[in-house]
Amino acid sequence: MSLFDLGVADFIGGLLGFTLTLAVFSHFIGDNVAFRLVLHIFIGVSAGYIAVVVANNILWPKLLRPVLEADGWELLWAGLPLFFSLLLFARLFPRYSILGSPVLAFIVGVGAAAAIGGAVIGVIFPQARATINLFDLDAIRQNQENVNLALVNGSIILLGTISSLAYFHFGVRKQAGAKTQRPDWMEWLAQVGQGFIVIAFGLIFAGIYAAALAALIERLSSITRFIYSLIAGF
Repeated sequence: MSLFDLGVADFIGGLLGFTLTLAVFSHFIGDNVAFRLVLHIFIGVSAGYIAVVVANNILWPKLLRPVLEADGWELLWAGLPLFFSLLLFARLFPRYSILGSPVLAFIVGVGAAAAIGGAVIGVIFPQARATINLFDLDAIRQNQENVNLALVNGSIILLGTISSLAYFHFGVRKQAGAKTQRPDWMEWLAQVGQGFIVIAFGLIFAGIYAAALAALIERLSSITRFIYSLIAGF
């Protein structure tokens, strides 16, 4: 592909991508104005995109339009979320910040409940169910798997699940009014769980590193193609 085969939009997009990529790579030689400018552009574009998505998907359809289309008692129920949302702006003024505190407390409470419920229903219960299913002999035979090998794998996963949960158990027993350390067997189990957690974090880091490396290769390939198109055009 030569320079003359590129459209105006493709040429401008390629030139911007080339320039911004070089500006990001300039951080290897130290902090500089070009890198900070690209960083500000990225943050600004991300914030603008999030603002547009929130306005189109949340503020207008779930907050403003119900108020405009409501009538009678419906207007009261539809106006309550808008009223409470406006109370949050009182947090910007120290003198009236107490007006927004109940709304903020409600939001934090709902967020915490949703996070805990999501962790229990979406992580703990599925993990427990998946761990139990590993010892389903009928399912193992139906899948034509080696029973002994499947049980060994299931035992390792069960040990990793229990020991990882034990690692986050910080409770201690009280004895004669004084706190004592966790039992030795709990400490040993927590150490095993720490090993599983380290392995999990290592795999996560490897995945992130592989994704970053793939993005780097894609950027270098894009720059190479753009430079080749410029050279071929001349």
